[in-house]
Amino acid sequence: MDISKKIPNEVKDVIGALNKAGYLAYAVGGAVRDIIFGREPKDWDIATSAEPDEIVKIFPDSVYENKFGTVGVKTRSENKALAIIEVTTFREEGDYSDFRHPDKIEFSETLEDDLSRRDFTINAMALSLDGELIDPFGGQKDLEKKLIRTVDDPEKRFGEDGLRLMRAIRFAAELGFDIEPQTFSAIISRSDLLQKIAEERVRDEFVKMITSSESGPAWAIVQMEKTGLLKYVIPELLEGIGVAQNKHHIYTVWEHNLRALDYVAKENTSFEIRLASLLHDVGKPRSKAGEGPDATFHSHEVIGARMAKKIMERLKFPKETIDRVVHLVRHHLFYYNVGEVTEAGVRRFISRVGEENIDDLMKLREADRIGSGVPKAVPYKTRHLRFMIDKVRHDPISPKMLKMDGTELMDYLKISPSPKLGMIINILLEDVLDDPARNNDKYLQGRAEELNRLSERELIEMAKKAKETKQEFEREEEREIKKKHRV
Repeated sequence: MDISKKIPNEVKDVIGALNKAGYLAYAVGGAVRDIIFGREPKDWDIATSAEPDEIVKIFPDSVYENKFGTVGVKTRSENKALAIIEVTTFREEGDYSDFRHPDKIEFSETLEDDLSRRDFTINAMALSLDGELIDPFGGQKDLEKKLIRTVDDPEKRFGEDGLRLMRAIRFAAELGFDIEPQTFSAIISRSDLLQKIAEERVRDEFVKMITSSESGPAWAIVQMEKTGLLKYVIPELLEGIGVAQNKHHIYTVWEHNLRALDYVAKENTSFEIRLASLLHDVGKPRSKAGEGPDATFHSHEVIGARMAKKIMERLKFPKETIDRVVHLVRHHLFYYNVGEVTEAGVRRFISRVGEENIDDLMKLREADRIGSGVPKAVPYKTRHLRFMIDKVRHDPISPKMLKMDGTELMDYLKISPSPKLGMIINILLEDVLDDPARNNDKYLQGRAEELNRLSERELIEMAKKAKETKQEFEREEEREIKKKHRV
């Protein structure tokens, strides 16, 4: 089959316009790799003999705001991947004294020069409009062999940009490929170069790695450890290597975390759940007490949440993503037994962890179980808890679900915003968590009047008791976990 037929019309139009103006132009890089391999390309790049100013003349409605000779050509396609096609002048690159960026970029007249600067052979192919494949470094053969191999000497190629060390593993994880032995050895010998890469670039590559194909993420983390790269990204994970657990776990902490990640990756979950699964027990080595079948890991979820926060802050993740993953790690350990936890207890559980996090937390619990070596991800207890959650999840579980909000309470009680108002709202919520039937104006107004008449000292004491009711459930939960599971 003529693979040029797989080139979208938008790309053909851009190449055709460049050819018509007398310039060489080819589809290059990942798109060519993907269509040969039978995958849908995520984006399209074009390399051309035309220099940027000439490209802009041919495509007046374009964007040129960089020093790398890349022009963004707008196609007005409804397909996001084709709305802007990057067109780059053939170029050569000088030395990389900072191991990240070329010291200088010079335009070249030949496609071969341009392809020779690329990272891996499978990304160093080009395709003409008439279907000619230009493959000077054997990329097509490496695709057939399912190999990741650098263009030219791997030591030199990785020395140009240390992020390529991670990219090699990420491409192998995405495609299900092996890494060619010489290339793999060079990753090990040059692993320290990753220290020179900005945290944001490392983070972005790590996200792609963790969100790769079903079996790829856990495999990628193993390769990161084998090559020495992991100590420059998440060294905390290495603390779990060789750390035995107890009679409820047949794997080490390291193996357990990897198996948990592997499970959620195969379930096609979000990045946040995948990272939470990888990190959910990262605090165990620092919390371990004792050895053998009765070893304990008290408060490892609290320690792990703090560690996850530091890890993600170090990698410059957005606050919203950090908060979400840390929350999942912090609350992944919960006890539920049929007949022991009441509906009010389940409502408090939902109130504590957030209704929006319940499904992700349950998926994380499944990953935790599979990572422990048990055969069933969803036992009867878990199914029953899901039933209970579905039964009460529409009950009022937060202040905003009370029939009287803060503004209405202030108007009704004729009081201003104050700590006193906050205590009244918290006590009202605890009442409603115990019995949702109380969530009506009559009860709330009467109870609010009663609370408002109390002295500040009495109200503080009552608010404290209401808080203790919630904590009493949590303490019982912790006691049962320690008693039944010794974790």
